[in-house]
Amino acid sequence: MSGKLGRAASVAALALLSACQMTGAVVDPSLKPSDSPVTVDNFTRGDRLAQLARQQHPKILATYGGEFADAKVERTVARVVGRLTAVSANPGQVWRITLLNSPNVNAFALPGGYLYVTRGLLALANDSAELAAVLAHEMGHVTANHGLKRQQVEAESALAARVVSDVLADDPNARAALVRGKLKLAQFSRNQELEADGIGIKATGEAGYDPFAAARFLNAMGGFSGMRAVSGADDASLDFLASHPNTPQRVALAERHARNFGPAGSAGERERDAFLAGIDGLPFGDSAAEGYVRGRQFLHPGLGVGFAVPFGFVFDNTVAAVTAAGPGNVAVRFDGVELNAGASLTDYMKSGWVAGLDAASVTATTVNGLEAARGRAASGEWQFDIAVIRAGGQAYRLLTAAPAGSAALTRTADGVMASFRQLTAAERGSLKPLRIRIVTAKPGDTVGSLAASMTGVERQLDLFRILNSLSTTASISAGEKVKIVTDK
Repeated sequence: MSGKLGRAASVAALALLSACQMTGAVVDPSLKPSDSPVTVDNFTRGDRLAQLARQQHPKILATYGGEFADAKVERTVARVVGRLTAVSANPGQVWRITLLNSPNVNAFALPGGYLYVTRGLLALANDSAELAAVLAHEMGHVTANHGLKRQQVEAESALAARVVSDVLADDPNARAALVRGKLKLAQFSRNQELEADGIGIKATGEAGYDPFAAARFLNAMGGFSGMRAVSGADDASLDFLASHPNTPQRVALAERHARNFGPAGSAGERERDAFLAGIDGLPFGDSAAEGYVRGRQFLHPGLGVGFAVPFGFVFDNTVAAVTAAGPGNVAVRFDGVELNAGASLTDYMKSGWVAGLDAASVTATTVNGLEAARGRAASGEWQFDIAVIRAGGQAYRLLTAAPAGSAALTRTADGVMASFRQLTAAERGSLKPLRIRIVTAKPGDTVGSLAASMTGVERQLDLFRILNSLSTTASISAGEKVKIVTDK
């Protein structure tokens, strides 16, 4: 399917030609198929909103790590979208579905039939009904023409100005790498969100799915978001909940909509086994191109380097840069920079790319035997510790930021720098992507034992419960299928 589902096929209307052949009549040579037949695909080209949506497609791919192509997963999503489309207000709508190679939990739709879902959302969902609930909500925005009611179809903003951006002076490449464009393409008013909830839950139920899945998945996303949150950190993310507030009132309203189809457990199917089979083997977390986050460590097999952040920090990993936010508004940023092999690292530190640099603070040093330079800077209400380290013919930058006067700056920067190292060949070879695996509980298996079997993640028990929508008191029965995260 070339990674795209629901792509409009170019179809010419040849009924007249067929009829002529059937009757044996001579075909008028002036009658021939159009060179540009009217199809759903090119009809939408004349729609201003569809044109704008099509223009955003490359930006969306760049923001969300590109396209994720997997035929089994594509079929799983396409089956759900097909059932929803059949019962929608516009059953003739053709949806171009793109799976995004991002661990963020998100889905959104644009005018013209552009529908996006991240692999992170698929990993969190537990059945086809939950996926249907999210997609029906997003399709509902388009069905209700909410895009027409917005002043702008696309509100393109920077990731909540990470404090480190203040230190990047006028280096456009560095600034572009740090401030990753965040596309708030699904940010609607509260009334529009509630309207889309109603449309989506109605479509979910009419398509034969469990209508209570919407409330279930809202709670799951809230739990997942809460598990990753850091006290004092208010950075926006590329996740669904960033533009879809999850409140108890909204969950209650979703349950009320669902009761129109009957009491919980009595209406619709969850289609759990088929969905779990479809996502078995789905990559979880970061891709090899971005390097891997393993607990508090960032390890990049391609670059051959790694470092660790203090307990309580949460990574945001992209191809351009790695950032980690921690308590007390402390942040760490890591990236690479092109630098001639013979260039002085201290001279580079003073070359003007750091705003507010205290030139007298720049010193040459070493980090685990690697050549390095380190200095301090201040800008507004923030203070920075900057290090440039040369490893394997490449130069890397570590920037740590903290509020002015915070004692956490030195402590955090010292710890991160001390952890920076080159990976051994064995370490690089052993790094494998994490995947969602579906396992069947055996007699004697418990929530605790299954959670302990997961690798490469922290807070195994909490994550296991969230991934499988289990309450703190829930248990596992023999024969039950569950999701685990492993590198096997």
